[in-house]
Amino acid sequence: MLAQKLHLLRHNVLSFVSSRTGSDLTRRQYDVIVVGGGHAGTEAAAAAARLGAETLLITQKIMTIGALSCNPSLGGVGKGQLVREVDALDGLCGRAGDWAGVHFSILNRSKGPAVWGPRAQLDRERYRQFIQSELLSTPRLTVLEGSVDELLVSQPNPEEPGHHRVTGIRLVDGSHPILSSSVVLTTGTFLSGSLFMGQTTSPGGRMGDAQSCAGLSYTLKETLGLRVGRLRTGTPPRIVKESVDLSLAQLQAPDKQPTPFSFLNTHTHCKPEEQLPCYLIHTTPGVERVVRESVHLNCHIQQDAKGPRYCPSIESRVLRFPGRRHQVWLEPEGLTSDLLYPQGLSMTMPPDVQLRLLREIPALHRAEIRTPGYGVQYDFVCPTQLTPSLQVKSTQGLFLAGQINGTTGYEEAAAQGLWAGVNAGRTALSLPPMALSRTQSYIGVLIDDLVGRGVTEPYRMFTSRAEFRTYLRPDNADLRLTPRGFEEVGCVTLQRYKKAVSVRDGLQEALMALQSVALSSTRWREKLGNISLSENKSTTLNGLDLLQYKDVSFEMLASVFPECLSQYFEYSQRLKIEAVYRPHCEKQSREMERIRREESLSLPSDMDYLSLPVSLSQEVREILDRVRPNTLGAATRLPGMTPAGIIHLLNYVLRTGQRNRHTEHRNRSSQKEGEKGQLCASNIPISQ
Repeated sequence: MLAQKLHLLRHNVLSFVSSRTGSDLTRRQYDVIVVGGGHAGTEAAAAAARLGAETLLITQKIMTIGALSCNPSLGGVGKGQLVREVDALDGLCGRAGDWAGVHFSILNRSKGPAVWGPRAQLDRERYRQFIQSELLSTPRLTVLEGSVDELLVSQPNPEEPGHHRVTGIRLVDGSHPILSSSVVLTTGTFLSGSLFMGQTTSPGGRMGDAQSCAGLSYTLKETLGLRVGRLRTGTPPRIVKESVDLSLAQLQAPDKQPTPFSFLNTHTHCKPEEQLPCYLIHTTPGVERVVRESVHLNCHIQQDAKGPRYCPSIESRVLRFPGRRHQVWLEPEGLTSDLLYPQGLSMTMPPDVQLRLLREIPALHRAEIRTPGYGVQYDFVCPTQLTPSLQVKSTQGLFLAGQINGTTGYEEAAAQGLWAGVNAGRTALSLPPMALSRTQSYIGVLIDDLVGRGVTEPYRMFTSRAEFRTYLRPDNADLRLTPRGFEEVGCVTLQRYKKAVSVRDGLQEALMALQSVALSSTRWREKLGNISLSENKSTTLNGLDLLQYKDVSFEMLASVFPECLSQYFEYSQRLKIEAVYRPHCEKQSREMERIRREESLSLPSDMDYLSLPVSLSQEVREILDRVRPNTLGAATRLPGMTPAGIIHLLNYVLRTGQRNRHTEHRNRSSQKEGEKGQLCASNIPISQ
């Protein structure tokens, strides 16, 4: 079925391009034009079309639509939550991951389910094919191969905010304009992109693709007056698998039972026994030596543009943390691929030096490079110039999504793309824009961070960025977002909506059934045997209360009350998670209320944030040390500051403040006792 769709896609798109001339296109008015066929662009185009908007997707190369430009993986901690939320809103990447995955694992499994990170290694070819086949089967979506030279800008609608209005685009081939009501830019690293390898620099956003057009950057900066910055990223060399001595690497097996990303899927396309392993290796002192000896040959790392903090090049890691041993993951690129992707070895030195560096690692002592690593620098638009709908504040009808907003990662791009596509479609159809609150979703957290705080380095999603992460779990994204996506937003199909409503109703019935069965602690111990229920606990507990205990499962409770609970076995894991997190969600709400009440709390001016004995990331410590906010409220508004960090900081300041007040009180009491003693002594007559 997929092969048939892909064949049709090639035929339909190529025939569209070859059969229509530039003059034909001027007679076609689209509701939405999406520029760029990466993760943001594909989600934006599909979302706008699902909404009912006639949509045109323009990409430089049709056959690179959905390509995995860097690492062949999807999901992870924080990122996996975004994938599941995109899927809950009927996006593409979750189902594509289930089709193309070759190694599935849940990261952070030793911690609570709220911070589990669904992740998969992907087959590059399968992922690309799935995305392309889905775009073909999306009604009202047309794909055009071409490069955009400039935006068409006109006077704004006086009844709406903004200084300009975008009315379409002009292609670089000089053909007539293509008109639209909304335009979504998802240019990735192609906006004034430059490629770096050693001391060589060339224009472009990805090796092997045509360079980006300067006209689009000019329109954004000069015509629209947008503030634009510069960021950088990079990719590692691809290694021939047969040249690697895997006996010297530590094997990392996938989960025995793969967990799908999509709520529509009960299993993945790749069977459990067909999954491929990953391998763990480490850098050596020889790697550091090669980096230091070749710094003068590497112009990319000498640039001022900010690189990604959480996915830095090996040069940056070695120079910033000398003497350390760094992890490197050897990841498969597909079931039939003969290449390995060395995650953690992004580098931009000359190709011959890259080979020298690789061979300093025992498992890679005979390594051969198929494609060398390289760096990219590109323009991004400061995202504080956007509204929560991802529309440019000063320009009606222009939406931005993905790396153009200063983010990094497929998942962050897909999430923005979907939401920009939704609002571009709604704007074109004369519907009001929609926003997602950070209390509702990780997508809401992502967008609120971008438009409210901006970025100083490529933004990456973490669970610590969400205040309500015990509620914003990967297991309940469908319950949080799918009903709203259908009833209010309009981007969810009826099929998915019906399934989500069925699950929601089933879970509610199961929760009521659990609450309806209640026994004393003694009776529960008699029926369930050896469980960690205190013998001193004499209160009556219902099934939901009992399910909060670690060693109690839904299956155990169903064995005691089969007539009430056995029909809900399909929800057993979700019921367990819901029971465990219910008190935590209530506690988290109280903590956030504390933060709102304590916004005026003063922070000591001499506080040593870098060595503060609390759980704060190095990024948060550096932000606090650099800015030194006067109040807790000021700290909450700092770019890059996490809600978890605010809570830890609040607790520390209150705790030390109480301790200091107690010490001062004790000192004052001692002082008063001393003064009283002195007074009494002064009243004693001196013996003669």
